[in-house]
Amino acid sequence: MYNNIISENNNPDGSGVVQIITINRENKLNALNVELIQEIGQEVARLNKEKSVRGIILTGKGEKAFAAGADISEFANFGEADAKEMSAKGGKVFTSIEESEIPVIAAVNGYALGGGCELTMACHVRIASENALFGQPEVNLGVPPGYGGTQRLAQIIGRGRALDMLITAKSINASTALDYGLVTQVVSIKELLPTSITYVEKLVGKSPFAIAEVIKCTNALYENEDGLQYEIDSFAKSFETNDFREGTTAFLEKRKPNYS
Repeated sequence: MYNNIISENNNPDGSGVVQIITINRENKLNALNVELIQEIGQEVARLNKEKSVRGIILTGKGEKAFAAGADISEFANFGEADAKEMSAKGGKVFTSIEESEIPVIAAVNGYALGGGCELTMACHVRIASENALFGQPEVNLGVPPGYGGTQRLAQIIGRGRALDMLITAKSINASTALDYGLVTQVVSIKELLPTSITYVEKLVGKSPFAIAEVIKCTNALYENEDGLQYEIDSFAKSFETNDFREGTTAFLEKRKPNYS
């Protein structure tokens, strides 16, 4: 179905709650090309229509790299117009990941540099292997990041630390990324996928509607909207949903809710 990614359900019969998207360019350290980015966007959009999927895990093939940056050979001869089109189209995909109503978890195995780091930051949660390395080295190529790196890095780790990484092109290891708040967990490479799957499985007992609304409310803060008003409206809207009725009834009856 795709040339650059593999999409698999965590249950062989397709009934699992976790979908794993693997960037499948191991011989290129999973470098991002235009086609690959569009394939990720298409698959995330498709999965958002699947009621049974409760979380998406995005990772890279092998143990060396999540995605070691963009495929530079693809755009080395671009002019301004071509570069603008590539950045806009890729940025649209990254935003669609950020706006996915199903949580997207980046299971970061190894290098996450340039566009690879930007891709992790478009995800809602980042879990890293001990050998993970994060960085935005674009200034070494004479360009700034093109897929939202300047914006999301500052949002996640703060403007000062973001600028330090961006203007020096320095990379940080998994331990420092955890200290900065760029990732939420650091585990061994062997435990990376199982830990990420367990994370998603824990979401099964939570309201899908409420999770989607939390993502929208959080994004509103960075989209020039009145985030507090958006939250008020979202909170009020939830009172008309089946999830609200099931959640409150289950609480009063001292049982676990069943969000089917």
